[in-house]
Amino acid sequence: MPHVAIPSLMRNLTAGEENVTVPGTTVREVIDNLDTRYPGVKARLCEHGRVKSGIAVYIDGTLTTREGLRERLDANAEIHFLPAISGGTGTPPTLP
Repeated sequence: MPHVAIPSLMRNLTAGEENVTVPGTTVREVIDNLDTRYPGVKARLCEHGRVKSGIAVYIDGTLTTREGLRERLDANAEIHFLPAISGGTGTPPTLP
């Protein structure tokens, strides 16, 4: 079964559990099964039928972007849900 690293900001939903194992062959199934076990997880990760734009999904160390919730998982996949990193205005500072 896939292994999920629980982000620190969601551990209040999992009674402090940092890593959990849940069944699922897609990211959607894993999130649904997490939400069954730990109500509220899906609301933190998803909106409008997709992963929230501020959440990055890594499977086995690789950022997934193409398939979203339909992304297929190996039986022993390691999944991380992390806040997406953004920064600045994109304009480099002006030097004197």
